[in-house]
Amino acid sequence: QVQLVESGGGLVQPGGSLRLSCAAYGRTGDIGAMAWFRQAPGSERIFVAAVTRNGDAPDYVDSVKGRFTISRDNAKAYLYLQMPNLKPEDTTAYFCPADERETYAALDSQQLYYYWGHGTQVTVSS
Repeated sequence: QVQLVESGGGLVQPGGSLRLSCAAYGRTGDIGAMAWFRQAPGSERIFVAAVTRNGDAPDYVDSVKGRFTISRDNAKAYLYLQMPNLKPEDTTAYFCPADERETYAALDSQQLYYYWGHGTQVTVSS
């Protein structure tokens, strides 16, 4: 079993930055792919970024590509999402999922991920 706890969300002005963290507990040595998804109330979860265990070929949704950076520290069992230049449309809850599998073609699919955290809220507003 793996437990995931997100943190780092908050209120920030447009153009500001946040770094989200996701701490993994339990059988962290079994974790393969990790990702960030975001979800507004009443809406479906939307893929943001994903990374495999060795960190190669990070994947991003087009709306954040070149702006957000996903990274992970396997020794500390942490996943991060660096979010500079935030926009009001980035406002929503962000979730960190993980799974033992690393299906490259499915990194952007929430069906790949068995373990999910409870989310952290990001609000971008002046």
